[in-house]
Amino acid sequence: MMEDNEEHNPDTTTSNENYAKQSFRLHMVTWNVATADPVDDLASLLQLGSPRSPDLYVIGLQEVYSGPVRLVADLVFDDGWSRLFMTTLAPLGYLKVSSIRMQGLLILVFSKLDHVPFIRDIQSTFTRTGIFGYWGNKGGVSVRLSFYGHSLCFLNCHLAAHMQNATERLDEFEHILDTQTFESPQAPSILDHRLVFWFGDLNFRIQDHGMHFVRSCIENQTYQLLWSKEQLTMMKKKEPILQEFEEGPLDFQPTYKFDRNSHVYDSSGKKRKPAWTDRILWRLRPQGGKDQDLELPLKIRQESYNSDMTYSISDHKPVVGLFTLELKKRQQTPLVQLYPEGDWSADMDAMVVYSTLQAFPSSHWDWVGLFKVGFSCVSDYITYAWVKDDEVASSEELVRVYVSKWEIPVLGGECVLCYFSSALHCIIGISQPFKVQMSQVAVEEGLVAETGLPRP
Repeated sequence: MMEDNEEHNPDTTTSNENYAKQSFRLHMVTWNVATADPVDDLASLLQLGSPRSPDLYVIGLQEVYSGPVRLVADLVFDDGWSRLFMTTLAPLGYLKVSSIRMQGLLILVFSKLDHVPFIRDIQSTFTRTGIFGYWGNKGGVSVRLSFYGHSLCFLNCHLAAHMQNATERLDEFEHILDTQTFESPQAPSILDHRLVFWFGDLNFRIQDHGMHFVRSCIENQTYQLLWSKEQLTMMKKKEPILQEFEEGPLDFQPTYKFDRNSHVYDSSGKKRKPAWTDRILWRLRPQGGKDQDLELPLKIRQESYNSDMTYSISDHKPVVGLFTLELKKRQQTPLVQLYPEGDWSADMDAMVVYSTLQAFPSSHWDWVGLFKVGFSCVSDYITYAWVKDDEVASSEELVRVYVSKWEIPVLGGECVLCYFSSALHCIIGISQPFKVQMSQVAVEEGLVAETGLPRP
């Protein structure tokens, strides 16, 4: 049985000198969508035209739902925002590797397909802080994972509102840190992880300064004149836990509160003062606490930190943070290698062949799935086979798993095979793309003509 991926290194014969530093690009978003329907286009938010595409996208949304009927439907099916992100990113080669939702709070983690077998030990959890901890309109949702052996944790929070509740916001944050735990021997809590991102609608406000001064600073882009009275900045000076977190300069327009469908700050009778409620902070665990921190260090650099003023559906503007993670991979090869045996079509039963490259905790709940190229998430399979139940032959090196012809798509197409580990909660092996041939039955019954697809 293997231990937590950050602690154990399956490449035991590889010396530290053979690990090369590599850089990975992380694109993070936080946005309180204020119960609005999904937008038509995510190109600006995801910066899809950038010359270098991210390796990871992490999206944190708040106030995703609108009423109890829609909430129940979203809990049964993916909500509209999740579907939008998946349908946008899947054709670009990104897979949703994890998500968790607690009422209006949602976090989505996407990865380029090449990295997916090295994203392991995925776990998620949540903490309610609304109405004395019984209601999930406020609180935190988190996803933790091992990325090439380095433990990362993403915590999306929606904290208490209103100017006077700064202390309550800090109390809620500390409560979330204290209560969220994971089944990970070396990272059982949030702050045990190598790298933690704390982001969301943290609801901290600008105090003391009057409305006229705040708006004048915004118009003149002299944002630095507001920083000394920004609540989170002020609290960081005296609260040790906050001092452990870093944040880029607030050198962009405050993201709250706007009139909906406009770029005008609150013009209602309440005339709420603009504030940087929407934030992205990070904490890199101090080096020296553990031996592997020194042997295989992880570095982070923030490339940009801005609000995106393109969108107006909400009274909040989204905030985007771009980061470069520099690290040495602790895993160099996937845990499992798999491929289809021979030609595949719905005319005949098929075989999946896989081999175990490194030890891992196998289970009767492990399965191999057949997916279309460009699939969006692990549940987006065409069919699957239980690794143990459908095993037909094995040797010391290779295992064959049976797939019935009745489960193979008659129209064929470009596909991949994925091995899903129940114990590690993730895909640990992906085949090269291969073509499933169109079945003769489809040709004979005229399905080709009906669909307009070319004959094989």
